[in-house]
Amino acid sequence: MVNVQCSMEKMKVLIATEKPFSGVAVKGIKEVFDAAGYEVALLEKYTEKAQLLDAVKDADALIIRSDKVDAEVLDAAKQLKIVVRAGAGYDNIDLAAATAHNVVAMNTPGQNANSVAELVFGLLVYVKRNFFNGTSGTELKAKRLGILAFGAVGRNVARIAKGFDMEVLAYDAYCPADVIEAAGVKAVGSAAELFEQSDIVSLHIPATAETKQSIGRELVSKLPKGGILVNTARKEVINEPELLALLAEREDLKYVTDIKPDADADFAQFEGRYFTTPKKMGAQTSEANVNAGIAAAHQIVDFIEKGVTKFQVNK
Repeated sequence: MVNVQCSMEKMKVLIATEKPFSGVAVKGIKEVFDAAGYEVALLEKYTEKAQLLDAVKDADALIIRSDKVDAEVLDAAKQLKIVVRAGAGYDNIDLAAATAHNVVAMNTPGQNANSVAELVFGLLVYVKRNFFNGTSGTELKAKRLGILAFGAVGRNVARIAKGFDMEVLAYDAYCPADVIEAAGVKAVGSAAELFEQSDIVSLHIPATAETKQSIGRELVSKLPKGGILVNTARKEVINEPELLALLAEREDLKYVTDIKPDADADFAQFEGRYFTTPKKMGAQTSEANVNAGIAAAHQIVDFIEKGVTKFQVNK
């Protein structure tokens, strides 16, 4: 834990967002900091890293979205005590560098969860109805939906799936089976079992050393005929060369995502079996935007004033 000693000077918070928060979110964030007596600075739609390096020089706290905070940024931020990523994923923060600079790094888990979960079903209805091309599709009712990782997003996916009258299964290496079962979801013993027993698998794993490149031929090939893979998690968890090869071999499989593949990964060749949104869309709702931003503001105040580190992701 970082010990924070508050002085008579105002704490300065920088909101650095290449892709800005909505106006409503910024207003709510500022209200939290105004109540705490903190100064707020905005850096929006910046185009060069140098702009961030200059803006962060006198900041005590930093709120980001998809913006990258690496050792160079931390070197420039001599007063920085805390950085909060407004969202669940935090692979855009160099955690080791943050620890080395005595900076606490946090995320805001759960604030985007419903937004991401609803997107999963938007994608599923779209693919199940043959991308609305006028031909006869199939329903989600009675299909087996496998959820890989039963965190905040996975739980929301399960909740919505029940409304579609789907059979819901889940696997999470870090969530006990009895907790999954208590949510009315069938717990399976491994990722391999999940793929074998599901018509559709929805990915909600973070990008870690353990999970990167983990979704490839070995797992996806276990899907039954007509299987669908949904990825609203992270691009890094997909082994793109293996998935491309498998889709070429198995014309029954489909892949839908809100994540652009590598430039040389030609998924577009699988017309009618592949779809991606123009950009990552999981958290792109006004509600998620507001929720994550205001949660980040409250976490900063709680840390500065009380030393609360509940959502700290570095050690």
